[in-house]
This record gives sequence, C-alpha cells and structure tokens, in this order.
Amino acid sequence: MKLKNFLIVLALIGNIFYSCDSDDLEYQNEFEASKNVWLEFKESSGNSYQYTVVNGSWVGFSWETTITVESGEIIQRHFEYTSTEGLSEDIPESELQWTEAETEIGTHHNGAEPMTIDEIYNKAEQEWLIERGNATIYFENENNGIISNCGYVEDNCADDCFIGITIDSIKPL
Repeated sequence: MKLKNFLIVLALIGNIFYSCDSDDLEYQNEFEASKNVWLEFKESSGNSYQYTVVNGSWVGFSWETTITVESGEIIQRHFEYTSTEGLSEDIPESELQWTEAETEIGTHHNGAEPMTIDEIYNKAEQEWLIERGNATIYFENENNGIISNCGYVEDNCADDCFIGITIDSIKPL
C-alpha cells in the first residue's frame, strides 16, 4: 500500500513539473501534430509542392499569392488581386498581377513573403504562436492537418490587424 501511495504521489509531482514546462507557445500540441503531418507530406511529395496564401482588407480588396516549391527551393511566386474594390486607383497595372521566376523571387513588394512551408512552421514557432498578454493568437490546420491559419491580432487594433499567414491550399507537384 505504501508503494502504491508513493507511486501516486510521484506521478502527481511529475505531472506538476510537466505542466509547468516553460513552453511559451499557444496551441503547442496542435502545432506539433500539424508539423508532423507536414513532415510526412514533405517526404511523400519529395518536398515539391504549391501553396496559396490569401489575404484581404476591411475596405474590400483581396489578393492571393501562389508559391511553387521544387525540391525544397522556391521556383515561382505568382500574385494577383482577386478583388480591387477599395484599392487605390494609382497602382500600376503591372502590380495588379505578376509572376516571379527563380532569379526574380522577392523582387515585388506586395503579396505573401516568399517562404517554404518549413520556413512558415519556423516563423510560426518563433514568432506568431508565442504567448502574448496583449493579443489573441490563432492556429488552424484545415489543409488536411497542415497549417492553414496562424498568427495573432493585438488587442485594441481596429483594422487589418492580423499578423501571420492564411494558407488556402497546399498540393503536391
């Protein structure tokens, strides 16, 4: 009986130490499960895939950026506005839709940042999912378990406040 009580107390103490872990990530378990799904997808696709990031503004305009990755390297980034309502009329036609090839990747300033999904998971872990006392944090994995929405909105922010990423789709090449 003493051994049983000792084991119970030992388990409770271990549980207390485990629950006081210094992890400062919101959605830690969901993130880790999603990252494991990503790693399986990455292996099965030969690290060659295409994903689309979507975004929009409260004034009405919206856009999407499709990034193509082959063998772990970004080979193309395509951007287009899907709605131009509320968009400034002085934007050059060449900025409304464009495609960058390998050597041009990152030369345009609008659109989603050119990142691989590995880089997105790293940024999520190191920046977007860090616990904050002044923000609401979001994490979803609606792309068959792979990250779909990750970021935060600081308290008392009124318009276009989401800092993070929304991935509409991911597919192997």
